[in-house]
Amino acid sequence: MTKTNFDVPVSVLCFLVKKTLHLKRYIRDQNPRKKSNYSEMAPDAEDEIKDEKNPRPLDEDDIALLKTYGLGPYSTSIKKAEKEIKEMAKKINDLCGIKESDTGLAAPSQWDLVSDKQMMQEEQPLQVARCTKIINPNTEDAKYVINVKQIAKFVVGLGDKVSPTDIEEGMRVGVDRNKYQIQIPLPPKIDPSVTMMTVEEKPDVTYNDVGGCKEQIEKMREVVELPMLHPEKFVKLGIDPPKGVLCYGPPGTGKTLLARAVANRTDACFIRVIGSELVQKYVGEGARMVRELFQMARSKKACIVFFDEVDAIGGARFDDGVGGDNEVQRTMLEIVNQLDGFDARGNIKVLMATNRPDTLDPALLRPGRLDRKVEFGLPDLESRTQIFKIHTRTMNCERDIRFELLARLCPNSTGADIRSVCTEAGMYAIRARRKTVTEKDFLDAVNKVIKGYQKFSATPKYMRKRRRMCSNNSRLSVIVLLEQTLEEFDETESQI
Repeated sequence: MTKTNFDVPVSVLCFLVKKTLHLKRYIRDQNPRKKSNYSEMAPDAEDEIKDEKNPRPLDEDDIALLKTYGLGPYSTSIKKAEKEIKEMAKKINDLCGIKESDTGLAAPSQWDLVSDKQMMQEEQPLQVARCTKIINPNTEDAKYVINVKQIAKFVVGLGDKVSPTDIEEGMRVGVDRNKYQIQIPLPPKIDPSVTMMTVEEKPDVTYNDVGGCKEQIEKMREVVELPMLHPEKFVKLGIDPPKGVLCYGPPGTGKTLLARAVANRTDACFIRVIGSELVQKYVGEGARMVRELFQMARSKKACIVFFDEVDAIGGARFDDGVGGDNEVQRTMLEIVNQLDGFDARGNIKVLMATNRPDTLDPALLRPGRLDRKVEFGLPDLESRTQIFKIHTRTMNCERDIRFELLARLCPNSTGADIRSVCTEAGMYAIRARRKTVTEKDFLDAVNKVIKGYQKFSATPKYMRKRRRMCSNNSRLSVIVLLEQTLEEFDETESQI
Protein backbone atom coordinates (compact mmCIF):
# COMPACT_ATOMS: atom_id res chain seq x y z
CA MET A 1 0.00 0.00 0.00
CA THR A 2 1.54 3.30 -1.15
CA LYS A 3 1.80 6.23 1.26
CA THR A 4 2.28 10.00 0.98
CA ASN A 5 5.28 11.90 2.24
CA PHE A 6 3.44 12.41 5.52
CA ASP A 7 2.81 8.68 6.11
CA VAL A 8 -0.98 9.05 5.54
CA PRO A 9 -2.50 6.22 3.49
CA VAL A 10 -4.07 7.26 0.19
CA SER A 11 -7.09 5.05 0.88
CA VAL A 12 -7.86 7.13 3.99
CA LEU A 13 -7.70 10.35 2.00
CA CYS A 14 -10.00 8.96 -0.68
CA PHE A 15 -12.44 7.80 1.95
CA LEU A 16 -12.56 11.24 3.56
CA VAL A 17 -12.99 12.98 0.20
CA LYS A 18 -15.91 10.70 -0.73
CA LYS A 19 -17.57 11.37 2.60
CA THR A 20 -17.21 15.11 2.04
CA LEU A 21 -18.79 14.87 -1.42
CA HIS A 22 -21.70 12.81 -0.11
CA LEU A 23 -22.27 15.35 2.64
CA LYS A 24 -22.37 18.23 0.18
CA ARG A 25 -24.81 16.38 -2.09
CA TYR A 26 -27.05 15.69 0.88
CA ILE A 27 -27.09 19.40 1.79
CA ARG A 28 -27.84 20.36 -1.83
CA ASP A 29 -30.73 17.87 -2.00
CA GLN A 30 -32.23 19.35 1.15
CA ASN A 31 -32.29 22.82 -0.52
CA PRO A 32 -33.29 22.14 -4.16
CA ARG A 33 -32.89 24.84 -6.76
CA LYS A 34 -33.86 25.09 -10.37
CA LYS A 35 -31.28 24.78 -13.05
CA SER A 36 -32.19 28.27 -14.22
CA ASN A 37 -31.15 29.68 -10.90
CA TYR A 38 -27.57 28.44 -11.18
CA SER A 39 -26.70 31.58 -13.00
CA GLU A 40 -28.00 33.60 -10.06
CA MET A 41 -25.93 31.68 -7.50
CA ALA A 42 -23.53 33.49 -5.28
CA PRO A 43 -19.91 33.56 -6.27
CA ASP A 44 -19.04 31.41 -3.25
CA ALA A 45 -21.31 28.59 -4.43
CA GLU A 46 -19.73 28.71 -7.88
CA ASP A 47 -16.32 28.48 -6.25
CA GLU A 48 -17.45 25.41 -4.30
CA ILE A 49 -18.61 23.69 -7.48
CA LYS A 50 -15.27 24.46 -9.10
CA ASP A 51 -13.50 23.09 -6.02
CA GLU A 52 -15.46 19.84 -6.34
CA LYS A 53 -14.37 19.45 -9.93
CA ASN A 54 -10.77 20.47 -9.21
CA PRO A 55 -9.93 19.39 -5.59
CA ARG A 56 -7.03 21.19 -3.99
CA PRO A 57 -4.19 19.25 -2.28
CA LEU A 58 -4.12 18.93 1.51
CA ASP A 59 -1.92 21.30 3.41
CA GLU A 60 0.01 20.62 6.61
CA ASP A 61 -2.86 21.63 8.91
CA ASP A 62 -5.23 19.19 7.22
CA ILE A 63 -2.71 16.36 7.48
CA ALA A 64 -2.09 17.12 11.16
CA LEU A 65 -5.84 16.97 11.71
CA LEU A 66 -6.03 13.60 9.93
CA LYS A 67 -3.23 12.20 12.08
CA THR A 68 -5.31 12.78 15.19
CA TYR A 69 -7.98 10.45 13.80
CA GLY A 70 -8.38 7.38 16.10
CA LEU A 71 -5.96 8.60 18.79
CA GLY A 72 -6.82 8.24 22.49
CA PRO A 73 -5.87 10.35 25.48
CA TYR A 74 -2.79 8.16 26.23
CA SER A 75 -1.53 7.57 22.70
CA THR A 76 1.28 10.11 22.99
CA SER A 77 2.50 8.67 26.32
CA ILE A 78 2.42 5.12 24.93
CA LYS A 79 4.43 6.07 21.86
CA LYS A 80 6.94 7.89 24.03
CA ALA A 81 7.34 4.86 26.31
CA GLU A 82 7.77 2.51 23.32
CA LYS A 83 10.45 4.77 21.91
CA GLU A 84 12.32 4.81 25.23
CA ILE A 85 12.12 1.01 25.45
CA LYS A 86 13.60 0.61 21.98
CA GLU A 87 16.43 2.99 22.81
CA MET A 88 17.17 1.17 26.07
CA ALA A 89 17.18 -2.24 24.33
CA LYS A 90 19.58 -0.87 21.73
CA LYS A 91 21.93 0.39 24.47
CA ILE A 92 21.83 -3.00 26.23
CA ASN A 93 22.66 -4.87 23.01
CA ASP A 94 25.52 -2.47 22.33
CA LEU A 95 26.97 -3.02 25.80
CA CYS A 96 26.56 -6.80 25.68
CA GLY A 97 27.83 -7.11 22.16
CA ILE A 98 25.20 -9.75 21.45
CA LYS A 99 22.40 -9.52 18.97
CA GLU A 100 19.37 -11.77 19.20
CA SER A 101 18.57 -13.93 16.22
CA ASP A 102 16.17 -16.72 15.36
CA THR A 103 18.96 -19.29 15.03
CA GLY A 104 20.86 -18.28 18.17
CA LEU A 105 24.02 -17.55 16.16
CA ALA A 106 25.89 -14.30 15.83
CA ALA A 107 25.78 -12.37 12.61
CA PRO A 108 28.23 -13.62 9.94
CA SER A 109 30.00 -10.26 10.09
CA GLN A 110 31.01 -11.05 13.69
CA TRP A 111 32.46 -14.49 12.95
CA ASP A 112 36.19 -14.98 13.58
CA LEU A 113 36.97 -18.24 11.84
CA VAL A 114 40.74 -17.85 12.11
CA SER A 115 40.67 -17.53 15.91
CA ASP A 116 38.24 -20.43 16.22
CA LYS A 117 40.47 -22.66 14.13
CA GLN A 118 43.53 -21.69 16.16
CA MET A 119 41.67 -22.41 19.40
CA MET A 120 40.65 -25.86 18.16
CA GLN A 121 44.24 -26.66 17.27
CA GLU A 122 45.57 -25.51 20.65
CA GLU A 123 42.93 -27.28 22.80
CA GLN A 124 43.69 -30.91 22.06
CA PRO A 125 41.75 -33.72 23.75
CA LEU A 126 43.16 -34.94 27.06
CA GLN A 127 43.77 -38.49 28.21
CA VAL A 128 42.39 -39.86 31.48
CA ALA A 129 44.95 -41.16 33.98
CA ARG A 130 45.20 -41.77 37.71
CA CYS A 131 47.71 -40.17 40.06
CA THR A 132 49.16 -43.04 42.10
CA LYS A 133 51.89 -41.24 44.07
CA ILE A 134 53.23 -37.74 44.79
CA ILE A 135 57.03 -37.36 45.04
CA ASN A 136 58.33 -34.54 47.27
CA PRO A 137 54.90 -33.15 48.16
CA ASN A 138 54.47 -29.55 49.32
CA THR A 139 57.65 -28.46 47.54
CA GLU A 140 58.44 -26.67 44.31
CA ASP A 141 60.09 -29.81 42.86
CA ALA A 142 57.04 -32.01 43.39
CA LYS A 143 56.53 -34.74 40.82
CA TYR A 144 53.53 -36.97 40.20
CA VAL A 145 53.44 -40.64 39.25
CA ILE A 146 50.50 -41.26 36.92
CA ASN A 147 49.19 -44.52 35.53
CA VAL A 148 47.75 -44.35 32.02
CA LYS A 149 45.57 -47.38 31.52
CA GLN A 150 46.96 -50.01 29.11
CA ILE A 151 50.01 -47.83 28.29
CA ALA A 152 52.54 -47.27 31.11
CA LYS A 153 53.41 -45.28 34.22
CA PHE A 154 55.02 -41.84 33.95
CA VAL A 155 56.60 -39.29 36.29
CA VAL A 156 55.27 -35.92 35.20
CA GLY A 157 54.75 -32.37 36.41
CA LEU A 158 51.83 -30.00 36.55
CA GLY A 159 50.48 -27.80 33.80
CA ASP A 160 50.34 -24.03 34.01
CA LYS A 161 46.64 -23.96 34.94
CA VAL A 162 46.73 -26.47 37.83
CA SER A 163 47.53 -25.77 41.48
CA PRO A 164 49.48 -28.36 43.54
CA THR A 165 46.73 -28.33 46.19
CA ASP A 166 44.19 -29.59 43.64
CA ILE A 167 45.95 -32.93 43.11
CA GLU A 168 45.79 -35.81 45.60
CA GLU A 169 46.92 -39.40 45.50
CA GLY A 170 44.41 -41.74 43.90
CA MET A 171 42.66 -38.92 42.00
CA ARG A 172 41.69 -39.13 38.35
CA VAL A 173 43.40 -36.46 36.24
CA GLY A 174 43.46 -35.32 32.64
CA VAL A 175 46.89 -35.32 30.92
CA ASP A 176 47.95 -34.13 27.48
CA ARG A 177 49.06 -36.64 24.86
CA ASN A 178 52.54 -35.18 24.25
CA LYS A 179 54.26 -34.49 27.59
CA TYR A 180 51.64 -36.22 29.78
CA GLN A 181 51.52 -33.17 32.04
CA ILE A 182 48.55 -32.93 34.40
CA GLN A 183 46.15 -30.33 33.01
CA ILE A 184 42.96 -30.69 35.07
CA PRO A 185 41.73 -32.72 38.08
CA LEU A 186 38.76 -34.97 37.36
CA PRO A 187 35.87 -35.97 39.65
CA PRO A 188 35.67 -39.57 40.91
CA LYS A 189 34.22 -42.14 38.58
CA ILE A 190 30.70 -43.12 39.65
CA ASP A 191 28.43 -45.61 37.93
CA PRO A 192 25.56 -43.84 36.07
CA SER A 193 23.08 -46.26 37.65
CA VAL A 194 24.21 -44.99 41.07
CA THR A 195 23.95 -41.36 40.01
CA MET A 196 20.38 -41.90 38.81
CA MET A 197 19.34 -43.01 42.31
CA THR A 198 19.42 -39.36 43.41
CA VAL A 199 15.95 -37.85 43.72
CA GLU A 200 16.12 -34.56 41.80
CA GLU A 201 12.51 -33.43 42.14
CA LYS A 202 10.99 -33.22 45.58
CA PRO A 203 7.93 -35.43 46.13
CA ASP A 204 4.61 -33.71 46.74
CA VAL A 205 3.99 -35.62 49.99
CA THR A 206 4.15 -33.74 53.30
CA TYR A 207 3.84 -34.80 56.92
CA ASN A 208 0.17 -33.80 56.82
CA ASP A 209 -0.44 -36.51 54.21
CA VAL A 210 0.83 -39.26 56.53
CA GLY A 211 -2.08 -40.16 58.77
CA GLY A 212 -1.94 -42.15 61.98
CA CYS A 213 1.87 -41.89 62.37
CA LYS A 214 2.28 -39.00 64.78
CA GLU A 215 4.74 -40.78 67.05
CA GLN A 216 6.72 -42.17 64.11
CA ILE A 217 6.97 -38.71 62.53
CA GLU A 218 8.39 -37.23 65.75
CA LYS A 219 11.03 -39.96 66.00
CA MET A 220 11.97 -39.54 62.36
CA ARG A 221 12.31 -35.77 62.68
CA GLU A 222 14.53 -36.16 65.75
CA VAL A 223 16.94 -38.33 63.76
CA VAL A 224 16.88 -36.53 60.41
CA GLU A 225 15.90 -32.88 60.82
CA LEU A 226 17.15 -31.97 64.30
CA PRO A 227 20.87 -32.82 63.72
CA MET A 228 20.82 -30.91 60.41
CA LEU A 229 19.02 -27.81 61.67
CA HIS A 230 20.40 -27.60 65.23
CA PRO A 231 23.73 -29.46 65.44
CA GLU A 232 24.92 -27.18 68.26
CA LYS A 233 22.56 -28.90 70.71
CA PHE A 234 24.40 -32.19 70.31
CA VAL A 235 27.79 -30.46 70.47
CA LYS A 236 26.94 -28.82 73.81
CA LEU A 237 25.88 -32.16 75.29
CA GLY A 238 28.93 -33.91 73.84
CA ILE A 239 26.98 -36.71 72.13
CA ASP A 240 26.78 -37.93 68.57
CA PRO A 241 23.33 -37.69 66.96
CA PRO A 242 21.66 -40.91 65.80
CA LYS A 243 22.52 -41.65 62.19
CA GLY A 244 20.27 -44.53 61.19
CA VAL A 245 16.61 -45.54 61.44
CA LEU A 246 14.96 -48.86 60.65
CA CYS A 247 11.25 -48.61 59.78
CA TYR A 248 9.43 -51.92 60.05
CA GLY A 249 5.83 -53.01 60.11
CA PRO A 250 3.09 -54.63 58.01
CA PRO A 251 2.84 -53.72 54.32
CA GLY A 252 0.88 -50.55 53.62
CA THR A 253 1.36 -48.79 56.95
CA GLY A 254 3.22 -45.75 55.55
CA LYS A 255 6.95 -46.55 55.78
CA THR A 256 7.85 -45.46 52.25
CA LEU A 257 5.29 -42.64 52.40
CA LEU A 258 7.01 -41.16 55.45
CA ALA A 259 10.38 -41.38 53.67
CA ARG A 260 8.91 -39.40 50.77
CA ALA A 261 7.67 -36.78 53.23
CA VAL A 262 11.18 -36.55 54.71
CA ALA A 263 12.58 -35.97 51.20
CA ASN A 264 10.07 -33.17 50.70
CA ARG A 265 10.83 -31.54 54.05
CA THR A 266 14.61 -31.42 54.02
CA ASP A 267 16.88 -29.57 51.61
CA ALA A 268 19.55 -32.27 51.78
CA CYS A 269 20.37 -34.57 48.89
CA PHE A 270 17.99 -37.56 48.96
CA ILE A 271 19.13 -40.90 47.49
CA ARG A 272 16.58 -43.70 47.14
CA VAL A 273 17.86 -47.26 46.76
CA ILE A 274 15.73 -50.37 46.25
CA GLY A 275 17.30 -53.45 47.78
CA SER A 276 16.96 -55.56 44.65
CA GLU A 277 18.95 -53.01 42.61
CA LEU A 278 22.10 -53.95 44.52
CA VAL A 279 21.77 -57.65 43.65
CA GLN A 280 24.01 -57.99 40.59
CA LYS A 281 24.98 -60.88 38.37
CA TYR A 282 28.76 -60.63 38.58
CA VAL A 283 30.89 -61.02 41.69
CA GLY A 284 31.74 -57.74 43.39
CA GLU A 285 29.36 -55.53 41.39
CA GLY A 286 26.91 -55.02 44.25
CA ALA A 287 29.67 -54.11 46.73
CA ARG A 288 31.19 -51.70 44.21
CA MET A 289 27.82 -49.96 43.76
CA VAL A 290 27.50 -49.58 47.55
CA ARG A 291 30.99 -48.02 47.78
CA GLU A 292 30.24 -45.57 44.96
CA LEU A 293 26.87 -44.78 46.53
CA PHE A 294 28.41 -43.71 49.84
CA GLN A 295 31.27 -41.98 48.03
CA MET A 296 28.73 -39.84 46.19
CA ALA A 297 26.84 -39.23 49.46
CA ARG A 298 30.02 -38.03 51.22
CA SER A 299 30.64 -35.50 48.46
CA LYS A 300 27.36 -33.75 49.37
CA LYS A 301 26.97 -31.22 52.15
CA ALA A 302 24.20 -33.28 53.74
CA CYS A 303 22.65 -36.46 52.42
CA ILE A 304 19.86 -38.92 53.26
CA VAL A 305 20.12 -42.48 51.91
CA PHE A 306 16.88 -44.48 51.94
CA PHE A 307 17.08 -48.27 51.45
CA ASP A 308 13.64 -49.61 50.57
CA GLU A 309 12.96 -53.34 50.98
CA VAL A 310 16.32 -53.84 52.67
CA ASP A 311 15.49 -57.49 53.45
CA ALA A 312 16.46 -58.27 49.82
CA ILE A 313 20.15 -57.77 50.71
CA GLY A 314 20.23 -57.59 54.52
CA GLY A 315 19.25 -61.15 55.36
CA ALA A 316 21.02 -63.11 58.09
CA ARG A 317 24.16 -64.92 56.95
CA PHE A 318 24.10 -68.69 56.67
CA ASP A 319 25.94 -71.39 54.77
CA ASP A 320 23.69 -73.42 52.49
CA GLY A 321 26.59 -75.47 51.12
CA VAL A 322 26.07 -74.18 47.58
CA GLY A 323 27.19 -70.56 47.78
CA GLY A 324 24.23 -69.08 45.95
CA ASP A 325 23.80 -66.20 48.40
CA ASN A 326 27.47 -65.35 48.80
CA GLU A 327 27.23 -62.30 46.54
CA VAL A 328 24.21 -60.96 48.46
CA GLN A 329 26.11 -61.44 51.72
CA ARG A 330 29.13 -59.56 50.33
CA THR A 331 26.87 -56.66 49.41
CA MET A 332 25.36 -56.67 52.90
CA LEU A 333 28.82 -56.73 54.51
CA GLU A 334 29.85 -53.73 52.41
CA ILE A 335 26.77 -51.84 53.67
CA VAL A 336 27.70 -52.80 57.25
CA ASN A 337 31.25 -51.53 56.71
CA GLN A 338 30.07 -48.24 55.17
CA LEU A 339 27.58 -47.62 57.97
CA ASP A 340 30.09 -47.95 60.80
CA GLY A 341 33.47 -49.09 59.57
CA PHE A 342 37.00 -47.72 59.67
CA ASP A 343 36.11 -44.54 57.75
CA ALA A 344 33.73 -41.98 59.22
CA ARG A 345 30.28 -41.85 57.70
CA GLY A 346 30.06 -38.08 57.73
CA ASN A 347 26.79 -36.15 57.64
CA ILE A 348 24.88 -39.04 56.08
CA LYS A 349 21.56 -40.21 57.49
CA VAL A 350 20.46 -43.74 56.61
CA LEU A 351 16.82 -44.83 56.52
CA MET A 352 15.82 -48.44 55.94
CA ALA A 353 12.36 -49.93 55.47
CA THR A 354 11.29 -53.56 55.63
CA ASN A 355 8.33 -55.70 56.62
CA ARG A 356 10.50 -58.66 57.63
CA PRO A 357 12.72 -57.42 60.50
CA ASP A 358 13.15 -60.97 61.81
CA THR A 359 15.19 -61.95 58.73
CA LEU A 360 17.78 -59.14 58.98
CA ASP A 361 21.35 -59.79 60.09
CA PRO A 362 22.16 -58.78 63.69
CA ALA A 363 25.33 -56.98 62.53
CA LEU A 364 23.15 -54.63 60.49
CA LEU A 365 20.80 -53.85 63.37
CA ARG A 366 23.30 -53.04 66.11
CA PRO A 367 23.44 -49.48 67.55
CA GLY A 368 25.89 -47.25 65.74
CA ARG A 369 24.62 -48.45 62.39
CA LEU A 370 20.88 -48.30 62.94
CA ASP A 371 20.34 -46.45 66.20
CA ARG A 372 16.55 -46.42 66.16
CA LYS A 373 13.94 -48.98 65.28
CA VAL A 374 10.57 -47.41 64.53
CA GLU A 375 7.60 -49.74 64.32
CA PHE A 376 4.68 -48.87 62.06
CA GLY A 377 1.74 -50.72 63.52
CA LEU A 378 -1.86 -50.94 62.41
CA PRO A 379 -3.70 -47.62 62.83
CA ASP A 380 -6.26 -47.29 65.62
CA LEU A 381 -9.78 -45.87 65.28
CA GLU A 382 -8.70 -42.23 65.43
CA SER A 383 -5.87 -42.82 62.96
CA ARG A 384 -8.17 -44.64 60.52
CA THR A 385 -10.62 -41.73 60.67
CA GLN A 386 -7.80 -39.30 59.91
CA ILE A 387 -6.62 -41.45 56.99
CA PHE A 388 -10.15 -41.47 55.55
CA LYS A 389 -10.24 -37.66 55.72
CA ILE A 390 -6.82 -37.39 54.05
CA HIS A 391 -7.77 -39.60 51.10
CA THR A 392 -11.18 -37.96 50.63
CA ARG A 393 -9.72 -34.45 50.76
CA THR A 394 -9.53 -34.21 46.98
CA MET A 395 -12.64 -36.30 46.27
CA ASN A 396 -16.03 -34.84 45.38
CA CYS A 397 -18.04 -36.33 48.24
CA GLU A 398 -21.40 -35.41 49.67
CA ARG A 399 -21.57 -33.75 53.05
CA ASP A 400 -22.13 -35.39 56.43
CA ILE A 401 -20.31 -38.63 55.62
CA ARG A 402 -19.65 -40.50 58.87
CA PHE A 403 -15.95 -41.27 58.57
CA GLU A 404 -15.81 -42.57 62.13
CA LEU A 405 -18.44 -45.18 61.23
CA LEU A 406 -16.42 -46.20 58.18
CA ALA A 407 -13.30 -46.45 60.34
CA ARG A 408 -15.14 -48.75 62.77
CA LEU A 409 -16.09 -51.00 59.86
CA CYS A 410 -12.40 -51.37 58.89
CA PRO A 411 -10.73 -53.09 61.87
CA ASN A 412 -7.10 -54.21 61.48
CA SER A 413 -6.83 -52.27 58.22
CA THR A 414 -3.77 -50.45 56.95
CA GLY A 415 -3.56 -47.08 55.24
CA ALA A 416 -3.25 -48.81 51.87
CA ASP A 417 -6.50 -50.70 52.51
CA ILE A 418 -8.32 -47.46 53.36
CA ARG A 419 -6.99 -45.82 50.21
CA SER A 420 -8.28 -48.77 48.20
CA VAL A 421 -11.69 -48.32 49.86
CA CYS A 422 -11.83 -44.66 48.77
CA THR A 423 -10.84 -45.56 45.21
CA GLU A 424 -13.44 -48.31 45.02
CA ALA A 425 -16.13 -45.93 46.34
CA GLY A 426 -15.28 -43.58 43.47
CA MET A 427 -15.66 -46.48 41.03
CA TYR A 428 -19.17 -47.17 42.38
CA ALA A 429 -20.08 -43.51 41.75
CA ILE A 430 -18.71 -43.70 38.19
CA ARG A 431 -20.75 -46.82 37.47
CA ALA A 432 -23.89 -45.04 38.70
CA ARG A 433 -23.01 -41.98 36.56
CA ARG A 434 -22.99 -39.65 39.53
CA LYS A 435 -20.70 -36.67 40.12
CA THR A 436 -20.47 -37.11 43.89
CA VAL A 437 -19.58 -40.06 46.10
CA THR A 438 -22.20 -41.01 48.68
CA GLU A 439 -21.90 -42.80 51.99
CA LYS A 440 -23.54 -45.88 50.47
CA ASP A 441 -20.67 -46.07 47.97
CA PHE A 442 -18.19 -46.14 50.85
CA LEU A 443 -20.18 -48.86 52.63
CA ASP A 444 -20.25 -51.00 49.48
CA ALA A 445 -16.52 -50.42 49.01
CA VAL A 446 -15.81 -51.48 52.61
CA ASN A 447 -17.84 -54.64 52.07
CA LYS A 448 -15.91 -55.42 48.90
CA VAL A 449 -12.34 -54.45 49.85
CA ILE A 450 -12.14 -55.19 53.58
CA LYS A 451 -14.28 -58.30 53.69
CA GLY A 452 -13.96 -59.60 50.14
CA TYR A 453 -10.18 -59.20 49.82
CA GLN A 454 -9.39 -60.34 53.35
CA LYS A 455 -7.94 -63.64 52.15
CA PHE A 456 -5.30 -61.75 50.14
CA SER A 457 -4.20 -59.52 53.03
CA ALA A 458 -0.72 -60.03 54.46
CA THR A 459 -1.51 -58.29 57.73
CA PRO A 460 -2.84 -61.34 59.65
CA LYS A 461 0.23 -63.39 58.67
CA TYR A 462 2.53 -60.61 59.80
CA MET A 463 0.71 -60.23 63.10
CA ARG A 464 0.83 -63.99 63.72
CA LYS A 465 4.59 -63.97 63.08
CA ARG A 466 4.92 -60.97 65.36
CA ARG A 467 3.05 -62.74 68.15
CA ARG A 468 5.17 -65.85 67.62
CA MET A 469 8.35 -63.75 67.89
CA CYS A 470 7.09 -62.09 71.06
CA SER A 471 6.19 -65.45 72.58
CA ASN A 472 9.59 -66.89 71.66
CA ASN A 473 11.33 -63.88 73.18
CA SER A 474 9.29 -64.22 76.35
CA ARG A 475 10.17 -67.93 76.56
CA LEU A 476 13.85 -67.13 76.08
CA SER A 477 13.70 -64.49 78.79
CA VAL A 478 12.05 -66.97 81.16
CA ILE A 479 14.73 -69.55 80.41
CA VAL A 480 17.49 -67.00 81.02
CA LEU A 481 15.94 -65.98 84.31
CA LEU A 482 15.66 -69.62 85.38
CA GLU A 483 19.32 -70.21 84.51
CA GLN A 484 20.39 -67.15 86.49
CA THR A 485 18.28 -68.28 89.44
CA LEU A 486 19.80 -71.77 89.36
CA GLU A 487 23.33 -70.30 89.22
CA GLU A 488 22.61 -68.07 92.20
CA PHE A 489 21.11 -71.03 94.07
CA ASP A 490 24.19 -73.15 93.37
CA GLU A 491 26.50 -70.36 94.55
CA THR A 492 24.50 -69.92 97.73
CA GLU A 493 24.45 -73.66 98.35
CA SER A 494 28.21 -73.92 97.84
CA GLN A 495 28.83 -71.08 100.28
CA ILE A 496 26.71 -72.81 102.89
